[in-house]
Amino acid sequence: MKLSFTSEQLQEVQRLVSRYPEGREKSALIPVLHLAQDTFGGWLSTEVMDYVASLLQLKPIEVYEVASFYSMFNLSPVGKHLLEVCQTGPCMLNGSDSIVEYIYQRLGIRPGETTTDGQFTLKTVECLGACGYAPMLQLGEHYKEHLTKEKIDALIESCYAKSAALN
Repeated sequence: MKLSFTSEQLQEVQRLVSRYPEGREKSALIPVLHLAQDTFGGWLSTEVMDYVASLLQLKPIEVYEVASFYSMFNLSPVGKHLLEVCQTGPCMLNGSDSIVEYIYQRLGIRPGETTTDGQFTLKTVECLGACGYAPMLQLGEHYKEHLTKEKIDALIESCYAKSAALN
């Protein structure tokens, strides 16, 4: 099966590219990678990155470099709920390591792993810009702040409940 955006998505790619001067198609790479990740299963396979490279007339390595640099891009499949725990200084000083360890105890996954039921993936990331609310994590578009074991338990139960409601 050959990957392809819909005609509407291809129009969006062209709109993104048109923001930049001719010859600067690479400037649209990050928003196009976001579109690709959202479209093709929540992660960027080599095939997806090659497709993006062809659309933007880039060498595949140029896409790989960007996608592998930023933690907002997933280079392997992820669960329905991606727990991105900040591991920068302020969060570490306020216990993010113990939060990661507690998630391991609770779900049995280490950073980079996904639960066997496909519900959760744990990822450690660099600064999420909420140092005053440490320790914290990002779940989708939402920040979860001043984390404790109890808050992690409630978050996990809430995610399971949301998944059950969708089934």
